Amino acid sequence: MSSSRRVPHAPPNAWPLVLCLVGVDYFSTLAYLPSIAVQAAGPLAPLAAAAVVLVTFLIAVPIYWYVLGRSPDGRGAAGLLEDRIPGWRGKLVVLTLLGFAAADFVITRSLSVADAAIHVLSNPHGRAFVERLDLGRFAAGSYFWPLDLLLHRIAEPRVAVSLCLSMISFIVWQVLKHGVHRRVLAVMAAAVLAYLALTGFVIACGLGHLLEHREIFDAWQTSNLPRAESPAWPWVSVILWSFPQMALGLSGFEMIMTVAPGVRPAEGAASPTAGRIRNTRKLMIVGASIMAAYLVGAVTITTLLIPHQYLAAGGAAEHRALSYLAHGGSVADQAASLPISPYFGDRFGDIYDTSCAVILCLAGATVTMGLRNLLPHYLNRLGMDVSWAGRVGAILHVLNVVVLLVTVVFHASPSSQQWAYATSVLVLLAGAAIGALVDLRKTMARGLSRVLELLSMAAAAMFFLGMTGLTVWINQSGLAIAMAFVAAILISSIVSRWFRSTELRFEGFDFADDASHRRWQELCHGGAIVLAPHRPGLISLAEKHRTLERDYRLDPATPVVFVQAVLGDPSNFYQKPLMGIELQEGFEVIHVSSCCSVSHVLAAICIELSRAGSPPEIIFGWSHESPHAANLNFLLLGEGNIPWMVKELVRRAMRESPRQPRILIG
Repeated sequence: MSSSRRVPHAPPNAWPLVLCLVGVDYFSTLAYLPSIAVQAAGPLAPLAAAAVVLVTFLIAVPIYWYVLGRSPDGRGAAGLLEDRIPGWRGKLVVLTLLGFAAADFVITRSLSVADAAIHVLSNPHGRAFVERLDLGRFAAGSYFWPLDLLLHRIAEPRVAVSLCLSMISFIVWQVLKHGVHRRVLAVMAAAVLAYLALTGFVIACGLGHLLEHREIFDAWQTSNLPRAESPAWPWVSVILWSFPQMALGLSGFEMIMTVAPGVRPAEGAASPTAGRIRNTRKLMIVGASIMAAYLVGAVTITTLLIPHQYLAAGGAAEHRALSYLAHGGSVADQAASLPISPYFGDRFGDIYDTSCAVILCLAGATVTMGLRNLLPHYLNRLGMDVSWAGRVGAILHVLNVVVLLVTVVFHASPSSQQWAYATSVLVLLAGAAIGALVDLRKTMARGLSRVLELLSMAAAAMFFLGMTGLTVWINQSGLAIAMAFVAAILISSIVSRWFRSTELRFEGFDFADDASHRRWQELCHGGAIVLAPHRPGLISLAEKHRTLERDYRLDPATPVVFVQAVLGDPSNFYQKPLMGIELQEGFEVIHVSSCCSVSHVLAAICIELSRAGSPPEIIFGWSHESPHAANLNFLLLGEGNIPWMVKELVRRAMRESPRQPRILIG
């Protein structure tokens, strides 16, 4: 499988339809984010929501506007960083981002189904159904303690319902792993539009109630907003402290990058790529605007209308504030339990809970598509053969199992998982800012505008890194989950790379010019030649040729072709080197550059010459390098142990063939 080959994308669709795919992840956070905002910022939660909106349009949108223009193929910031930071250092940076993206996928899924379970259990019909199941009887037996502990954990109603919803939602991923088609998008669009319509109605009724009772807003304003003569720092500190939890409202931007290849280009654009970038930017602005309006409205009515004891841990409105209002829950200014709208009550609440549960179970779709397209691409470049995993969806199956484990470990508690989610979101935002900063440094012309853009990107990166550090300082679960993914990918790729070290991993040659291509074809169909690897700077070609004639008793008429191989990025696994053939000091020299491994390039040259013409001979000298150092240099740096590796590669590629090239070491 080619290092650059990815799972083919489905036919592109109109950007409003693709926005609905993003929306199942992005907009579903409105189900639990308002109560999180009040828990984090208290009465200042509306200001914290406004701060998220400012960060959205002043920092996140400009960053992703740039990233999208530079990497519209779905790789996003990871693609920019991979292109701009070569070698193992770049691979480690990308791996770290992929680890947090995988953690984002897992936590998005587990937190969303946990919140869906809260909506189910808080609904009178759902609660009655679960009570009839009598889940406690499954843990009533006595087993050895690990199984006993596991059964008791699974028998907890919220955990049991979350696991059931997770397994039901797995059916959706069986469809998604084959690509996002129009019918799938239609289902996503129906779920998102229904959810936005119902949520918008709840928010509108809440804001209408506040307009009718201005005294509620006036009391809040008098008690909480800073006055001109009072210092603003206490309010600013509360907003900054609450930002990591509020950062869930920024979760849609990295998801938008992953769906960019599936957006239909705008008509009249200079090129399909430019048209796709234009429409994806429209998608981003519209999605961010919808989220901004809904977030501020939802947090405002939650803060001002719902009694704060109901939003505290274990309260009736915790992680379901809008659902609480939809069911006609009492509000802070009313002694009697009267709904804020005559339409609200258990019947409307049932409809709203159903809509919330559906969109929360669908959450994770965009991240699924991103991982489905990106993970095999990067793992192949690290040396892991995941073509089989792409065919059977093994990667997503593994992640689904991890979702179930995280659900059990965290007791299906959104409060426990929100920190891991926030950490992943903030790291991905910081990665985008760093990717844009690195790319700007290497591509933008010098000038005042370049300095200003660099400073703004650097400030954005520092802000998101600072918020990430604050989040990790408060709770380390997100960092632990992401680092576990990074370690698993890195260790498995190194082990896989070791076992696959004797694969040819060759995808053909690119040629520097037409003359080199023609001469290569002549060599492939010509007579027997002698190849001699040569490292420039040690001895001249003439001296090397005299040494070969003396030590190997070569006939002066025997044609000797020297090969000079220049390493490119040895951290890549597959390679397609660039070949140029020229005369140098009176001798024919094959220059090969952009190599991932010198041994594999030399073996590929020998094998290609043997397929059509007479098998060549290749002559090596002994190395003074220790065996351990040679093996390590070969594995990580693409050179070391070259004669033995060339012999082994040729033997495996042309097993028992009479046309095997001869390899001489002396």
